[in-house]
Amino acid sequence: MATSELPRGQNLTDPQEHSHSHDSSAHSHIHTEESVRQVVNRLSRIEGHIRGIKSMVQSDRPCPDVLVQVAAVRGALDRVARMILDEHLTQCIARAAEEGNIQNEIEALKSALDRFLI
Repeated sequence: MATSELPRGQNLTDPQEHSHSHDSSAHSHIHTEESVRQVVNRLSRIEGHIRGIKSMVQSDRPCPDVLVQVAAVRGALDRVARMILDEHLTQCIARAAEEGNIQNEIEALKSALDRFLI
């Protein structure tokens, strides 16, 4: 949502609430519009980079060149994951601790990390 589309009195640093569902239990996460914008922007750049790699393959570019670009995308995805994890730890886990449901949140995070780190 562009700044001009925000409700009156709201800015990019105001929290944006959304729900995450883990094992049939849903809880709210609140992220700033700015943090959501940063992640979405990075993902959009990665999406463009992947289209570039696809074009390289279709143009019969040398395999080492393609592999270098694939490595760049992997690094970019790792940086996005780091941003999301950092936000989750500093915002969502901290909030769950304050609300007294930290154990469920930690279990959900461990499960996600198990899949992510394979």
